[in-house]
Amino acid sequence: MTQPQQTDPDQLTFQQYRTLLFSVAYRILGTAADAEDAVQDAWFKWSAADRSQVADPKAYLTRIVSNLAMERLRSTRHQRETYVGPWLPEPILTGPDTADGVATADSVSMALLVVLETLSPLERAVFVLKEVFAFSYVEIAEAVERSEAAVRQAAHRAREHVRARRPRFTADRARQRDVTERFFAAAAGGDINTLMELVSPDVTLWTDGGGKVRQALKPVIGPETVARWFAALGTATYQGIEPQQMRAEITWINGGPGVVFRGPDRVVATLTFDFDPEGRISTIHNVANPDKLHAVADGTRHELP
Repeated sequence: MTQPQQTDPDQLTFQQYRTLLFSVAYRILGTAADAEDAVQDAWFKWSAADRSQVADPKAYLTRIVSNLAMERLRSTRHQRETYVGPWLPEPILTGPDTADGVATADSVSMALLVVLETLSPLERAVFVLKEVFAFSYVEIAEAVERSEAAVRQAAHRAREHVRARRPRFTADRARQRDVTERFFAAAAGGDINTLMELVSPDVTLWTDGGGKVRQALKPVIGPETVARWFAALGTATYQGIEPQQMRAEITWINGGPGVVFRGPDRVVATLTFDFDPEGRISTIHNVANPDKLHAVADGTRHELP
């Protein structure tokens, strides 16, 4: 993010809350690039404001970035509705600290971000501020410029919607990592039987190529179908890259274990996983749209609050 070089008190104040602002914007928008733009615009607004009238910089900056994120979300809705194939959030690399905090990891997981896509911009912003960052209804009402009653109603609708579509299980992080590693090894070895053992009976694979690269336009469902899809990875040319040229590594993506696939000169895809109560893989999100891989390609790890 381009900012003035001098370290004046107002810039230091902004930098103090920058991670929070990105975290709010990313969860509202689901894309790192748009979240960075919202934070950049918040900086411009902060720079131009009469800060002598700002009693609480954190609340003030959160209000700015929340409204910027909602505006941007509204402007991109048509683009997402006419997207080629499933629209998935833009993955980001996260650190082990994010993964260790179960609530934080869940709040930035691909699975939850997919559910948040089905909320209105207001409901999404309210849910993020209330459920993730524990803002009071009064603080949220001020941030999103609505009445407290309207915010409470939006929070209730969002919470019920998410609860119905995103069951929360107590996550064993070590178990998730182990299953991811075994799945990765089985896929590399073309071991269909092991792959089938590691996934749930109703496992679903969602692939996002955005019309830029060839991907399934509908979800791939069922253990055998999903297992065969991944067993073929080690034998098929992908996006013009021969299997022997492809490198893959297990790393932390959106608060959980994931896989990054790289060709000789670029990141080509990411995988992230959701797990059922027995620790089996229930959902796989495969992002291959090159427009959504910049945040992973640049190698920045986000330690998100």
